[in-house]
Amino acid sequence: MSYLHKLHASSFGPDFQWGVAIAAQQNEGAHLDDGRGLSIWDVFSRRQGKIKGGGKPYEACDFYYRYKDDLMLVKALGFSVFRFSISWSRILPEGVGRVNREGIAFYHRLIDECLLLGLTPYVTLYHWDLPQELQKQGGWTSHQMLKWFTRFVTVCVEEYGDKVKNWIVLNEPMGFTSLGYMMGMHAPGKTGIGNFFPAVHNAALCQAEGGRLIRSTVPKANIGTVFSCSEIIPFTRREEDLLAAKRADALLNRLFIEPAMGRGYPHEENFPLLDKLHLHNKAWKYTERMTFNFDFIGIQNYFPLTVKYNALIPYLHASDVKAKVRKVPHTDMGWEINADSFYRIIKRFWLYGGVKEIMITEGGAAFKDQLVNGVVDDAKRTDYFQQYLSAMLRAKKEGINIKGYFAWTLTDNFEWSEGYTARFGLVHVDFKTQLRTIKNSGYWFRDFLRGS
Repeated sequence: MSYLHKLHASSFGPDFQWGVAIAAQQNEGAHLDDGRGLSIWDVFSRRQGKIKGGGKPYEACDFYYRYKDDLMLVKALGFSVFRFSISWSRILPEGVGRVNREGIAFYHRLIDECLLLGLTPYVTLYHWDLPQELQKQGGWTSHQMLKWFTRFVTVCVEEYGDKVKNWIVLNEPMGFTSLGYMMGMHAPGKTGIGNFFPAVHNAALCQAEGGRLIRSTVPKANIGTVFSCSEIIPFTRREEDLLAAKRADALLNRLFIEPAMGRGYPHEENFPLLDKLHLHNKAWKYTERMTFNFDFIGIQNYFPLTVKYNALIPYLHASDVKAKVRKVPHTDMGWEINADSFYRIIKRFWLYGGVKEIMITEGGAAFKDQLVNGVVDDAKRTDYFQQYLSAMLRAKKEGINIKGYFAWTLTDNFEWSEGYTARFGLVHVDFKTQLRTIKNSGYWFRDFLRGS
């Protein structure tokens, strides 16, 4: 694959945006400092057995106090965009009502530092860290969710809209609704369809309403939202596996983008689960309220899924066939590495029509990084980026309007239920000392962006 060595950032054009992405809950720490309220992840991480290694996000990467140093790392690696999220409970400790001025001031300092360094801020409004006070009242399942979210968005855009023009409304709504409100694997740990359906519906409404609020408040705003997506590959060509793949695709890839595009929730034959979801969408006004013409959509594709029919799995009747079982390349988390699949999923979303721009708002891989004599030689991660960026370039050359790529992530961090065991960073973090060490993949990215 010698063509990989010829890959340079200049191949993507002079206006292509290269960045790194982080999230408040995963990086900031300072979980009770300066008036911040508890989030659902602060509470969920206390439950025994929920986080690998028993990790808690209380200190994380200490970004709250080290943001200037970390932004200097972003600059040193050659990136021009810094994507971060705003902690809802740092801005509104009770979720609504009282505004925490110290929290407001922190993000002003962060944004100002980005601008001082010539970094374009991309702000994510919701990256999975709901205030615990709102969860006590039902969280994303509550009929009040739209009112709560509107309050949060309004405060943020009124405070920062004169400085920030690039906004992301939700990060991976399918991720936080399914893992947090149906499977119980993520905060707040709720399970069942009775929690999942209202969470999905409220997220779809908030996704669109957030866009409308930004549009009405921030002149010349560039507004997007972010979808997790996976190419769904049937394990065999048998009809039962083909149908299982269609069901999984409707749920994992179509559930949020189609309402945003004005199509309502997806339909799929012989999938009663979606029929039940449509009960929430009988009135025309719901289809209208879930619709917003985003300036861009963010795609976050970490792996394809190979699925087969499984009668034992409720509703979906499908299960994935692990990459390890199929003996294909995979990351330390068992996620399949497949750059061709990445290319196909980009093309799939573009072919919806009506998508103006695509941003790859996260991309990266976790491996067992080891710091040896001050060096992290993570060749597998470098190879991963080379493969995936080459696939993205192929899609771009075919006319797909891809405008940027943000690596996940700057520093190793609190990786949700994986705790501190999964390392995605371009920069290694010693969580005992908070010492940062640029990995070889970080140096590769620096050279790639320089064109050397």
